[in-house]
Amino acid sequence: MKLDEHAVSAEDVKRATVGMLVGNSFVGLIMTLLAFSGLVFFFDNQFEQVNTLKRQFWLAMVVVCSLRFTDSFYWKYSLSHTTYNPSPVFIRFSLGLYVTGTIWALYAITLHPTMGTVELAASMVVLAAMSGGAGTVLSPSIVLVSFYSTALLLPMSICALIDDNKQFFILGVLGFVFWAGIFISAFRYNRFFLQTVQVKAKYSKLREQIEHERIATEKVNRLLIETNEKLDASNANLENEVKKRTADIFRLSNRDALTNLLNRNGFLEHLNSLLDTSNTVHNSLAIVFIDLDGFKQVNDSLGHKVGDIVLAEIAARLQKYSEKNHLARWGGDEFLAVIPYATVDTAKAVAHAMRSSVTVPIIASDNQITLDATIGIAMYPEHGETAVDLIQQADLTMYEQKRKQRGSVGVFSGALHEEIKREQHLCERLRSAISNGELTVYYQPIIDVNSDKVASVEALLRWQCDDELVSPVIFIPLAEKSGLMPEIGAWVLNRALIDLSHWHFTSHLRLSVNVSIAQLIDDNFLKILDSALEGCQLDVRRLCLEITESVFANNAELVTNRLSQLKDRNIKVSIDDFGTGYSSLHRLQSVPFDFIKIDRSFVQNTSEESDTIIRATLLMAREFGCKTIAEGIETEAQREHLAALGTDYLQGFYYAKPMSASNFITWYNENY
Repeated sequence: MKLDEHAVSAEDVKRATVGMLVGNSFVGLIMTLLAFSGLVFFFDNQFEQVNTLKRQFWLAMVVVCSLRFTDSFYWKYSLSHTTYNPSPVFIRFSLGLYVTGTIWALYAITLHPTMGTVELAASMVVLAAMSGGAGTVLSPSIVLVSFYSTALLLPMSICALIDDNKQFFILGVLGFVFWAGIFISAFRYNRFFLQTVQVKAKYSKLREQIEHERIATEKVNRLLIETNEKLDASNANLENEVKKRTADIFRLSNRDALTNLLNRNGFLEHLNSLLDTSNTVHNSLAIVFIDLDGFKQVNDSLGHKVGDIVLAEIAARLQKYSEKNHLARWGGDEFLAVIPYATVDTAKAVAHAMRSSVTVPIIASDNQITLDATIGIAMYPEHGETAVDLIQQADLTMYEQKRKQRGSVGVFSGALHEEIKREQHLCERLRSAISNGELTVYYQPIIDVNSDKVASVEALLRWQCDDELVSPVIFIPLAEKSGLMPEIGAWVLNRALIDLSHWHFTSHLRLSVNVSIAQLIDDNFLKILDSALEGCQLDVRRLCLEITESVFANNAELVTNRLSQLKDRNIKVSIDDFGTGYSSLHRLQSVPFDFIKIDRSFVQNTSEESDTIIRATLLMAREFGCKTIAEGIETEAQREHLAALGTDYLQGFYYAKPMSASNFITWYNENY
């Protein structure tokens, strides 16, 4: 964009650029030191020479940042309030930035080979965050933002792409994508900065002209009444122009450029005003937090240009259900609306109407796009008394709705708050459950239909947290979400194999252990498995690992490869809950499973449809050489029915409930 030469000189632009760059550098330098220190000192390497090299990089960064701090303070307290020559300041700032970026780049290139998965991911996140911040702060200079973002992101991204560990490849791709995004944003922020400089310059010149005219008018007022009247008219016009320019500045700082809705700053200011009014007249209002479902796929597949068209259309639709300045684009694909004088029912009705408007297909650049929305609602004063609290409660509700059911509307409640607090408490306790001896493995027998004897046992995890026996339905998802499943799964596998090795009453009993997707794709899974088997000196053919069909929905290629590695070790594999998820004939053909478990929902449903599914499953199992296990057997009638259908093995409360290791030994001795 070319700047109007009559509005502001090149030197003024450069002085404004220097002011923006140096003025915003203090926080950036502090964040640079903190981020660099975190990467250097948080991740300790087993080789001392690597740690020494890290500290040398850190010392270099401290020296450079200190010099830059000194230069920035000199500018702030000695130059910023004067009409100084901006060129030397700009050169010094640029030199310091180039050196800082170079240190980041050298750090990434030099130390990448020594980084583990967590350190590399953390380094990429830190570099991306620093680069993202720089994309805004350094946007007055395209050259500087281009160099700094490139120096931070590309070296590490390239290293990740070419690394032998293919798991780093996606980090490298994300680094390049984020780098491109920063460039796009930097150019937009640069244009915005130049527009702001121009508006500010015009504003200052207009003010100077008004002052000049006012002084001139006072001097010639007695002699030139007619001229004075013309000058008064001119002053009035100039004041209107000043007001117009002031309104332009306000709009730029409080409006979203794409949708022309209020942005965060504008909405918070307006919401605080509405809350003051509601508090005075004792009225309620509702905050509606709207998050679009499926918008990320639009950006990823069709590009940001189409995404911008979609966002503008969604904004126009949502405006039909809110008053002027009562709707804002909160960020990305999130919108916020305030509904004054609303009850819960009113807010829900408006929210459902908004969601319905979102679901109407959108035509953008010859593409038909269909989205949905998940919405959370918070009420004033029931759920909060400040703008920040209300928005947070609505946001929290929206995320909880998205977790339970996308494309739905929810209202904040105390129960939701307590549920989230309980979930956080259980997550914290679960981290120390193994060390505190709170986990126990129970065993449930699996009976051979032909011999009516125990063929195998399934290991089932139980958690006694204080005086509460927490259901696996609750703590297993928490373990997976908090990243604890590989560790807990490894403990269960070791514990179960140790118990099996101590049972001498039968040498043919098989052990069935459930394996989650988090365990299966973990890099150390096979190493942990081999170590556990070697330590117990057990025949590997006595071990069967159970997986659910849903694991193939995450990374089918990796999962298939991992299962093939298990089969190469002669470890048996069973599909759990068959027929309820991601099953396919192709999957059965590509991975030679040993057992198929028929889900309890089909066993306990006595309808003809369930029997049809069971017969089809049995037929497929026989065709692929698999044995079948029906779980959930609770009655004699169910046992006879499943046996008559041709099931190979049965499992359920009819035979025995899950038992501790000692109780299982007693049960076995009493029954066999």
